[in-house]
Amino acid sequence: MAMFKNAPQRPEQYRQFERETPAWFQDAKLGIFVHWGPYSVPAWGEPIGALGTIDEEEWFKHNPYAEWYYNTIRIEGSPARRHHEETYGGADYDAFLDQWKAENFDADAFMDLVAATGARYFVPTTKHHDGVALWDAPGTGDRNTVRRGPERDLIGAFRDAAERRGVRFGVYYSGGLDWHFSQTPPIVRHIDDELRPRDRAYADYAFDHVADLIEKYRPELLWGDIEYPDAGKAEGGKSLVELFRRFYAARPEGVANDRWGETHWDFRTSEYEQGRDSEGDDAWENCRGVGFSFGHNRLEDESNSLSGEGAVRHFLDVVSRGGNLLLNVGLTASGEVTPLQRRTLEELGAWNRAHGDAVFGSRPLDADLARPSDEPWVRWTRTGRTAHAFVDAPAGTRVTLDANADHLDLAAATGAPIETADGTLVVTLPERAVAGPARVDVPLR
Repeated sequence: MAMFKNAPQRPEQYRQFERETPAWFQDAKLGIFVHWGPYSVPAWGEPIGALGTIDEEEWFKHNPYAEWYYNTIRIEGSPARRHHEETYGGADYDAFLDQWKAENFDADAFMDLVAATGARYFVPTTKHHDGVALWDAPGTGDRNTVRRGPERDLIGAFRDAAERRGVRFGVYYSGGLDWHFSQTPPIVRHIDDELRPRDRAYADYAFDHVADLIEKYRPELLWGDIEYPDAGKAEGGKSLVELFRRFYAARPEGVANDRWGETHWDFRTSEYEQGRDSEGDDAWENCRGVGFSFGHNRLEDESNSLSGEGAVRHFLDVVSRGGNLLLNVGLTASGEVTPLQRRTLEELGAWNRAHGDAVFGSRPLDADLARPSDEPWVRWTRTGRTAHAFVDAPAGTRVTLDANADHLDLAAATGAPIETADGTLVVTLPERAVAGPARVDVPLR
């Protein structure tokens, strides 16, 4: 699959979709992701660390992704399985679909929070690996949120609220896994071809879903995951080629990620620390949760979650290297944002309101002009003819900048005074009105 792969190759039938990634996506910088499903009822995963930092066998047995609960409880000897048996008596996973009521969900109030972060686009899960659809998806019978559980078209509610606030709307769809449709064994080491459905029946099922999403909700972003059934990749009939044709016909400026198998993509993706080699010169996006899970996880707290300042630093690091950040929120079963995640989003939004003009629409600063550092923490962006330094250290600290003074108009710098000392550039950090890195603007000569 193209996901996390170095130098993926497009097959001939997908080259018709190759083009420059639309400017809106490269300018957007920030999106908000939402994982929400029956897994939000148990909301349980061990917060052991970030994807890409843990051995695969250890990862799956102790999976911190609460949205993988259906898989983890089927692994012999896993703590999640013990928890499931002790807490729920080993109940069938679909019992959680009926217990998931979304009784406090207010799409407009939630989208107010999303818009306040400064995010330019929004992507909810429409069907995750558990196979439960958040709209009345064709062929799902009563196994969707219109027929059971919330008894609402949650995707339509999200789309309408995003549209009212001018936030671009995308859809996540798991084409690579569907544990209900395929009844495959649990994944315990890695996702190989034997553990994902690849046949014609599932390819037709997935096609009907994605075609329905394109027609009903007109998303501007298609965010696939894991893969796409092999039987649906060849051109003709119910094929992924046809889905891309329909998508771009409906949204000529739409974008698709690289998780539809090794087929077509407008941008590459990384996830936490995995796939970092995909963060290259072309368009790319890093996704992660506020904590170590995407789905709501009761076991997460401040010790394993991004604070507002941590979210700002991660955002700036991604943007300074040319990427977008898709930051995830896991809604509770009742449809609320936890106080911890709300605080992170609100603080990210406050910082972006103060400094977003130096981030949104920016581009990386050429390394010949200035370079980042971790001690002290410094990142750079550029808008037009202005370089922006973001420095994270206490007010009053004198910080040396790794920059070329010959190309910077130091006398015209704003935000903090910059002086030359022993041939180096030194900035004295000011007091800050909002929490997060200080900003210094320096015109380019």
